[in-house]
Amino acid sequence: DYKGQKLAEQIFQGIILVSAIIGFISGYITEQFGWTVYIVMAGVALSCLLTLPPWPMYRRNPLKWLPIQESGTEEKKLADRKPKRHAKS
Repeated sequence: DYKGQKLAEQIFQGIILVSAIIGFISGYITEQFGWTVYIVMAGVALSCLLTLPPWPMYRRNPLKWLPIQESGTEEKKLADRKPKRHAKS
């Protein structure tokens, strides 16, 4: 559903943003760029774990699909059509 997709996107972006800020601050304090990369990659992994699987919290508002039509109605529609006349050349 669309509300679940919006929630997943907000969670994903929030975790990425927070991990980037924490990674930058820790990398700046320790003067190690590697720590920044590791913390951001951990944030990406966490956000993927929370948003990629179809968790029940993302499926609270299911979409209502059209009912299935019987195959006989399509055949009837095709039979009701008039055959096209081709122009003589």
